[in-house]
Amino acid sequence: MKTRGEIRELIFDWNRENQELFVPSEPIEFDDETLRDGLQSPSVHDPSIEEKLEILHLIGDLGIHSANIGLPGAGARAEADALRLAQEIAREGMDIFPNCAARTMVRDVEPIVRISQGAGIAVEAATFIGSSPIRLYTEDWSVDKLLGYTEEAVTFAVKNDLPVMYVTEDTSRAHPDVLEKLYTTAISCGARRICIADTVGHATPTGVRALVKFVQDVIAKIGVPGVKIDWHGHCDRGMAISNALAAIEAGVTRVHGTALSVGERTGNLPLDLLLVNLRLLGWIDNDISKLPLYVQRVSETLRVPIPRNYPVFGEDAFRTATGVHAAAVIKAMHKGDRELADWVYSGVPAGMVGREQAIDIGPMSGASNVVFWLELRGEEVETALVHAILDVAKQSKDTLTDQQIHDVIARFRDRS
Repeated sequence: MKTRGEIRELIFDWNRENQELFVPSEPIEFDDETLRDGLQSPSVHDPSIEEKLEILHLIGDLGIHSANIGLPGAGARAEADALRLAQEIAREGMDIFPNCAARTMVRDVEPIVRISQGAGIAVEAATFIGSSPIRLYTEDWSVDKLLGYTEEAVTFAVKNDLPVMYVTEDTSRAHPDVLEKLYTTAISCGARRICIADTVGHATPTGVRALVKFVQDVIAKIGVPGVKIDWHGHCDRGMAISNALAAIEAGVTRVHGTALSVGERTGNLPLDLLLVNLRLLGWIDNDISKLPLYVQRVSETLRVPIPRNYPVFGEDAFRTATGVHAAAVIKAMHKGDRELADWVYSGVPAGMVGREQAIDIGPMSGASNVVFWLELRGEEVETALVHAILDVAKQSKDTLTDQQIHDVIARFRDRS
């Protein structure tokens, strides 16, 4: 049996070839938006407070640093749920830093002040404001009006002991001159986090790197120490994970995302998949053994089905019925090496998230699939039986169920 290191030596990694290996200079932080931006999806079910509390604890178990616990300005129930979540963090001594979303207006920040005071802990005000030319034109907003809102709301939050993350909506389509004015005002008034928001999933990795560099330069020009940069991405063009990796490489300190990518339109950065990728890259060492439970519970409570082919956590992620693929996995298993079996036909080791390789029988299967299926269940392997099962599989348009295979076995035994 080969060691993990020896197995990795069997893989030539073009991802690292001719590249200077990047390792983050500071620990990567995460902000889980499932209970806020995730719930803004028009297709999800708003969970009960008990279900939200369960998700909150799973977020904590994954070593996620902060969580957005709601948009309390949306109404009384939203404020009550956010307060209860903040109280749970305080009462249980959870290692989660909570934040709440708010328009950059005093009346939206006021409920966050009440929540912070009611829970007895700091709650970050994630104040967001539209920043792109298309939004300003549509809303008939002037830059001066936005600067006024920013100064008033951020100053109010800071005076009431709230940390402030200043979020420019649609940053990836905003004019640099406007962004610089907004950031300068927000930081001067006490904001200590700037969030770059790819609100409509417009950005590409090249654009992300340019944006982060621009924001870093603006912060340096302002000269206030300790201001951090967040990245908040969406999936509209399918680039959310690539963009998040680019943002981390460019120097952001915290990345936002949701379980199963739930959120507005096509959703947010899938935090579950980002964590898996960062573990594979060696950029984090979080214990992600509870990721499958986290994904499953979010799926159940938000009533969002997990697609069968969803990476890592979908039903088919580590499952094959194709003869060539299955044969390689089975040969690895016969070497007594689960690690080898995990890697030979998979870019993600199933064992890393508590799962196993699965071999099924279908129209694309070979005899090795059938032999493995029989051996795994303690059935006697007979050549004639293998052919009988394979004949049924070849005539089927679907992968055979266990019951269908047992029926073939029963008929075969009856004839013998």
